[in-house]
Amino acid sequence: MIELADISKTYRTGSASVEAIKHIDLSIGKGEIFGIIGHSGAGKSTLLRTVNLLEQPTTGTVKVGGVELTGLPAGRLQRERRRIGMIFQHFNLLAMATVRDNIAFPLKLAKLPKAAIRARVDELLQLVGLERHAEMYPAQLSGGQKQRVGIARALASNPDVLLCDEATSALDPQTTNAILSLLLDINKKLGITILLITHEMHVIRSICDRVAVIDGGEIVELGDVVDVFLKPQHPTTKEFVSQVADTFDPRELLATRKGRLIRINYIGDITYEPLLFNAAKSTSVQFTILQGTVSRMKNTPYGQLVIEFLGDPGEIEAIIAALKTKGLEVGEVA
Repeated sequence: MIELADISKTYRTGSASVEAIKHIDLSIGKGEIFGIIGHSGAGKSTLLRTVNLLEQPTTGTVKVGGVELTGLPAGRLQRERRRIGMIFQHFNLLAMATVRDNIAFPLKLAKLPKAAIRARVDELLQLVGLERHAEMYPAQLSGGQKQRVGIARALASNPDVLLCDEATSALDPQTTNAILSLLLDINKKLGITILLITHEMHVIRSICDRVAVIDGGEIVELGDVVDVFLKPQHPTTKEFVSQVADTFDPRELLATRKGRLIRINYIGDITYEPLLFNAAKSTSVQFTILQGTVSRMKNTPYGQLVIEFLGDPGEIEAIIAALKTKGLEVGEVA
């Protein structure tokens, strides 16, 4: 659906130049919710805006739905951009237009018949839950309601792709969760591809299928959200994961505990099964759960345990082997 090849962007001011993004290759599938996370200045906004060519890349090519956008004449590019909706951090609504007129704006630009515009706007008002707010103005709305208007406006032209530029960072946590639930529902109902940027790992964990971590204009880590979350490799990724990880560093226990410390990761429905109990019940091994969590990433449950085992080394090894045969990731705390 979205193919970025060798994308770079250099800004020049006089004799100075800054390379905002550097030779990025990225492929995003149809119907996927893909997140890009990074600190301020990392290049994530620049990268997002190259998808609809609001930022013209210095090098590389952009394809959306099999159409290469880079190099298209202005008129054709404008038509192709209608397939790419966009929502913004600060909503970008027309202050003197009602909710209905804000949503209708791109349809009026496309010169659709009035009856078709009204029917489409009514449909979108229902989709985002603003049927009773159609004649209100932006100043009369909450932040979450404003973003719902922005989402409806972005969907007006039936796009294949929805770009989200820090769409929840101006909202409180409760409203953020409501907007994320709405985006997830839209993805399921419409099959639309969503590409979002954020600096909040909570957003990534809640709705994304895959994530790219960007640092210094480069993608430093990329993969399924579950894998990146549970096994972060790059220091920047580890920093973001620590924002939401319900864990502590058990290495401080190594000097005070007498047993063998083991970390266990569960993914999927086995998270709710008594695997540890079943593996240990026929042995003389004693175990203590020092830390444990059960949570969800989008639709995937996962759990993490730190266990202290006391007993016969051979029996402990047998328990570890039994857990591994069930598909669990088991390793030493070191």
